[in-house]
Amino acid sequence: MAESFRDLIAWQKAMDLVTAIYRVTESFPKSETYGLMRQIREAAISGPSNIAEGKGRQTKRDYLQFLYRARGSLFEVETQLEAAKRLGFLDDERFATTNELARETGRVLNGLIVNVERQIRSPES
Repeated sequence: MAESFRDLIAWQKAMDLVTAIYRVTESFPKSETYGLMRQIREAAISGPSNIAEGKGRQTKRDYLQFLYRARGSLFEVETQLEAAKRLGFLDDERFATTNELARETGRVLNGLIVNVERQIRSPES
């Protein structure tokens, strides 16, 4: 495990998503400060945090569990973005842009998960 978590494209994309989520939630109503705004921000930061924490674990199996948690957090973000759109907190364009970034992050994260699963199955590679 020579590379840093910062070198992982999944972590970089997840950090881009955090930035995007913080920006789009700035326009949420003040009444949502401790509601949906807080929930989506927590879910967003949980993704790259779990990727980083997993990268620092001793075994690939532990790493994989943290990647699964990151993916779960990403699903939360997508669900909360949809809720924000339905509630009128996000217009179609901001929703589409942010949701596509979430989906792209998910594709990269899924690739990392498959790679780590493969390494667990055949440890000599």
